[in-house]
Amino acid sequence: MVPTDVQSELKPAGTATTPHTPLPFLGLVCAVGVSSIYYNQPLLLEMSRSFHTTPGRTGFVAVTTQVGYACGLLFFVPLGDVLERRSLIVRMFAAVAVALLLVAAAPNLAVLLIGSALMGLFCSVTHIVLPIAPDLVGDAQRGRAIGIVMTGLLLGILLARTFSGWVSNLGGWRSVFFVAAIVNAAFVPLIWRFMPKLPPRQVIGYPDAMRSLWTLFRTQPLLRESCVLGALIFASFSSFWTTLAFVLDSHYGLGPGVAGSFGLVGAAGALVAPVAGRFADKRGPRWVISLGIVILGCSYLLLWGEERATLPFSMHIAALVAGVIILDTGAQMIQIANQTRIFGLDPSARSRLNTVYMTIYFSGAAAGSALATLAWTHWRWNGVCGLAMGFIALATLRHVTGRRNVSGGLHEGGKSTVERACLEG
Repeated sequence: MVPTDVQSELKPAGTATTPHTPLPFLGLVCAVGVSSIYYNQPLLLEMSRSFHTTPGRTGFVAVTTQVGYACGLLFFVPLGDVLERRSLIVRMFAAVAVALLLVAAAPNLAVLLIGSALMGLFCSVTHIVLPIAPDLVGDAQRGRAIGIVMTGLLLGILLARTFSGWVSNLGGWRSVFFVAAIVNAAFVPLIWRFMPKLPPRQVIGYPDAMRSLWTLFRTQPLLRESCVLGALIFASFSSFWTTLAFVLDSHYGLGPGVAGSFGLVGAAGALVAPVAGRFADKRGPRWVISLGIVILGCSYLLLWGEERATLPFSMHIAALVAGVIILDTGAQMIQIANQTRIFGLDPSARSRLNTVYMTIYFSGAAAGSALATLAWTHWRWNGVCGLAMGFIALATLRHVTGRRNVSGGLHEGGKSTVERACLEG
């Protein structure tokens, strides 16, 4: 049972507390929180020139950021089920601002890598915010609520590249992180003003919460399936975005501003999130995932083919634009469907479910970025696209062998998996 004082803070839409935490505001918080980990991707060539090193070495700035993010997901996000969330979110946004200043002032590549790891670590605050969305609506609207908030998060991911590309053209790559630090610091009072206190749904200590992560992974087959599928899909997605600046520079002589502008193109694909959420509510998440995998595979066929074809410059860019829209549409459909189904497993453990899922998900992103950097170094665009298609093939295999009827969430006697594990422990 949810305590009375907690229920008063987590009423469905239409009650008195809802105006204090509208879903679009949560989406905006997610957008600002997550965007910082993607600013570096269009700037890798500029960073390599600044530190007089190779693009292959600065490519690990993106990898380090994502590894830090994965660590934050593992160690910080479970605190969303342990502590009062508003205060936790405010403190982590302040820490992100400090880490961004460290990145902006980095005197060498080693400090840049350390600052990037810390930035990724604290940017995991996004996934303390995201599980609040299904708390504000009924189960029948869970997919819609996640879709609305995820639209903000996805736009943050994609527009971050546009922001960083063009701001760097005006003031250099360091200015991007100075401006981002100011924006994150500005959100500290905004979150305190517009978000109510959000106590945890159940009383549980941090050590118990951390131990329960393995319990959730071990006892929830649908969570395991979603983790593997999500990691492979995001590895494929990251393969493209990590190397896009290299492709545009080497093939077309285009700089970081243009690479960042492709985020605007990808934003069109992100707008599918609310639609994907509604389809997940009506047709089921598996149907949405199946369609998303097909769309994602088609995007890489187009992206691979356009590079090999003999076309005018304008046609190459048009094909890249189309490929990016299709790529982001497929990836976001799969992500929305995955999160819709895992958030239905155990309402009292949504932050921990998200921890397990997103830690593995972003580990896939880090692996995809690292392997794509190596593939680019040895085999250029053919290697990157072949790697991405391999990830999609493995994801397809995991999806078709998944269990179609998996019981989730509550078990005998009305106790959740986590509650039973704590009692047994």
